[in-house]
Amino acid sequence: MAPPFPPALKRLGQNFLIDPNIIRKILTAAALGPDDLVLEIGPGRGALTAGLCAEAGRVIAVEIDPQLQPHLQKNLAHCRNLDLRIEDALKFSFDSLPPRTVVVANLPYYASTPLLFALLDARAQVDRMVLMLQTEVALRLTAKPNSKDYGILSVLTQEAADVELAFRVSANCFRPRPTVGSAVVRLTIKSHDGFDPIRHERFRRLVRASFAHRRKTLVNSVRDEGFPADRIVRAMNVANVPLQARAEMLDLDTYRTLARAFDPDPL
Repeated sequence: MAPPFPPALKRLGQNFLIDPNIIRKILTAAALGPDDLVLEIGPGRGALTAGLCAEAGRVIAVEIDPQLQPHLQKNLAHCRNLDLRIEDALKFSFDSLPPRTVVVANLPYYASTPLLFALLDARAQVDRMVLMLQTEVALRLTAKPNSKDYGILSVLTQEAADVELAFRVSANCFRPRPTVGSAVVRLTIKSHDGFDPIRHERFRRLVRASFAHRRKTLVNSVRDEGFPADRIVRAMNVANVPLQARAEMLDLDTYRTLARAFDPDPL
């Protein structure tokens, strides 16, 4: 018999999922099959992990807390397709994953944004993601232009994936109970054929510069982030963006057009 699990560590943002109905809903959203390889970030006490192992061909579970290792190994000993790794997911080499990996995770809220960007950077290896996030972050991922939640995270995530808010999750579904709301989002990675990392970095830099000073017009915000003023005006004219526009007014396609207008080597 395995000893009791150690208490949750606040510094690691540990809030363990305990509701079997939410686990079923996550598995349904993941739509796994026997040929799928799943990456689970933060298995915690393994409540979701067992379900993933039952539906997928192979599961790599990355857990940062070494105290949980013996408990997971004992409680999930029947999961012969589980590859448990005790390491920091922020240092995990996502590029080492095979193509079409499915990511399913209850992300630690303190590290959710850097983990999300790291996963999007490895988009060539990922087919889809089902992520539990703080509600505030989930709303930013799915936000549309001209809304208060629309920003850098919205544009850069939607550039890489189709994003949908699957469902919200009550704080009562966790132990210990978190002080913030949670939601599950599903991200389906878009085709990356013809992906150019240099142009993508230019796109990302433009988007970050556009939202760097939200109270200012896009022209002034981008200029204050080091873009030459003459090129800004010329690019906005080419992209048919009004000079008085603000960052939150532009949709994804307009940002793409604007980035191409800035591109010194147009296709």
